[in-house]
Amino acid sequence: MIRFAFAATALAGLAGCATTATMPETAPVAAAALPEISIETMKEVTRVLASDEFEGRAPGTPGEEKTVAYIAAQFAEAGLQPGNNGRWVQDVPLVEITGANFQPLVVTGPSGTRLSYDYGDEWVGATYREDQRTNLQDSELVFVGYGINAPERGWNDYAGVDMRGKTAVILVNDPDWQSDSLEGRFGGKAMTYYGRWSYKYEEAARQGAAGAIIVHETDPASYGWNVVESSWSGPQVYAQRANGGSDQTLVNGWVQQPAAQEILRTAGRDLNALTAQARQPGFKPVPLGLKVSTNFGNTIRKFQSKNVVGVLPGNQRPNEYVLQTAHWDHLGRCKPDATGDDICNGAIDNATGVAALVALAEAHRKAGPADRSLLFVAVTAEESGLLGSDYYAANPVYPLAQTVGGLNIDALSLAGPARDVTVIGGGKSELDAYLTRALGTVGRTAVPDSNPQAGYYYRSDHFSLAKRGVPMFYIDSGDDLIDGGRAAGQAWASDYTTNRYHQPSDEYDPNWNWSGAEQDLKLFYILGRELAETTAWPNWYEGDEFRRARDESCAAATVGC
Repeated sequence: MIRFAFAATALAGLAGCATTATMPETAPVAAAALPEISIETMKEVTRVLASDEFEGRAPGTPGEEKTVAYIAAQFAEAGLQPGNNGRWVQDVPLVEITGANFQPLVVTGPSGTRLSYDYGDEWVGATYREDQRTNLQDSELVFVGYGINAPERGWNDYAGVDMRGKTAVILVNDPDWQSDSLEGRFGGKAMTYYGRWSYKYEEAARQGAAGAIIVHETDPASYGWNVVESSWSGPQVYAQRANGGSDQTLVNGWVQQPAAQEILRTAGRDLNALTAQARQPGFKPVPLGLKVSTNFGNTIRKFQSKNVVGVLPGNQRPNEYVLQTAHWDHLGRCKPDATGDDICNGAIDNATGVAALVALAEAHRKAGPADRSLLFVAVTAEESGLLGSDYYAANPVYPLAQTVGGLNIDALSLAGPARDVTVIGGGKSELDAYLTRALGTVGRTAVPDSNPQAGYYYRSDHFSLAKRGVPMFYIDSGDDLIDGGRAAGQAWASDYTTNRYHQPSDEYDPNWNWSGAEQDLKLFYILGRELAETTAWPNWYEGDEFRRARDESCAAATVGC
């Protein structure tokens, strides 16, 4: 993920939150007292994990075995102890479903109408069901706008329609993503969870749909068709379900926007006009009078993937924990590029994040034990839908009520040092005060997310913990580069998104400028250290979507928050 992510809150002032954050009780970490952050460690760990030998680090492959063993060895060398009852790993039960022999997506209608779309170039899809063969046959198409059912917001795109056996045609993002502000039923231009593709498939399944097809559009998706194609081709990994996924849709997929426009024209409808209607409250689903069919085979493999867990025990309150995470996985073998390279190495996404965990562990170990314990967890299957972090959050090695808060590192910026950081999500929790003070220590400023419609808050592993109540930071490295200003920072991010993100070209480069990553890790160190030294238990602000989960978790606990 290109948002060089570090957990999940923002400054209250940036989001207009009226709540005043309480300053941390611990003495601030002075810049002069910061331990050395090893650039050589970050370089070497990134280089090794991104090498072809690790085959793109796909879960359930020989690449995973090498990755997990390497991370455990690096954690040990950094001075961590095995974090799961004497083991370095937490087993994560997953299922891999690999589709093959994909037939075209065929749309039929009255008077012999027949449209056909080729897999890969015009549509991609997969199944969540553990079936040897997927056969979607003559399923009625229904345009359901943004595919949202949110009673608390007075919104139901499925109102009045029985979706059983039918296929939903769904718009990406949520209804007010084109707003100029953060005001609106769905957060204005900031994407909510309702805008995420994962939610749309979940809701379609809850509605009983046989299929769910999202219309791809680059701006509201925040990535091009190349990212969709590379991410959805090849093996797909999901959490194991007791029912084998029988309650899921037969097919979840995407179509290119021109294909969707043609389908709607054939139905006597205009995609732009229906999109405008779908943005308005009271929208009702539109049956299209067309049917869709496709089929493909599936190879099914169940396996145990691994989260890697290390700990630096605290010396005063060792049963209170500060969590630091990064995902180790990437896409493995993917669509070959023009040179024939079919390994998506994931150097920036997210070998750099794992390297940061190791470097931070070294720094904290050199500084000596903190009052609280520091956890370092390299999680699996982020690229498949945050599966490793979600499993940890649902089955925590250390109770969530005893987890003070944390940070998540998902792709470091290698554009060089910046004057600022970009705050994602708005003022959400009392962690704001820690970030305010840490930024003052390192001499940087905070700016709001310039692209909230991309929904980065819901796209990395901090979300799995946040939705269960654990306060989490999330900040981006920033765009205002010391060398070149905002133009240079935005150009670097744009180049990465267009030319390397989720592609074989995301490879290690010995000429990278690591000074910005070093700058970021100093900030990360301060945030983690101060959380580990305070006696405070930061919470989400009153009225935040995650406050209830935290309060319920704490109320049920006999120790911790």
